[in-house]
Amino acid sequence: MKLFYYPAACSLADHIALIETGLPYSLLSIDGEKRTQDGRDFLSINPKGYIPTLELEDGVFLTENQVILSYIAETSGKLLPRDGIARWRTFEALAFMSSEIHAHYQPFFRDFPELEKARAREKLAKAFNILANQMGDKAFLIGDEMTIADCYLFWVLMVAPKSGVELPDNLRKGFDRLRARPSVVQAFAEEGLG
Repeated sequence: MKLFYYPAACSLADHIALIETGLPYSLLSIDGEKRTQDGRDFLSINPKGYIPTLELEDGVFLTENQVILSYIAETSGKLLPRDGIARWRTFEALAFMSSEIHAHYQPFFRDFPELEKARAREKLAKAFNILANQMGDKAFLIGDEMTIADCYLFWVLMVAPKSGVELPDNLRKGFDRLRARPSVVQAFAEEGLG
């Protein structure tokens, strides 16, 4: 598998999941001109023009974090409860983080008016409180075992300082625990992050 990524972008969640599961992968970065590290036109691979994108062994491409994370978990048999409500809570958390957190980071990555940033901060603060309540005092978002939801959670928490929203204490502690995991340390090294 080949993961198309930008360093420190949301594709980091997929990168962490690949390492956690032990699936073989290679990384291909995308530059500002939408060219891949191996010289291809990224828009011909993913017309949406954004990452992550995962190229499978048979040449099929998958896009969207939720889908790629689910594919990695299903393929490896790891990072996703097999059955029961925890499985559905994992998918629920992925959807929530995508729609209610990731989507509201947009004003902080582009030149948006302060009013839009203020609205986004309100929504983000509410969303982080919901996640904090869901996590409670558990080691991970869904329970005592890491899931693909935690891979995505790491990224959404890592980006939170750009918004100026203060994270609840248990999410900050959860972020610190995840940051110390060997998979995260390895992903940072492979993406050239500090």
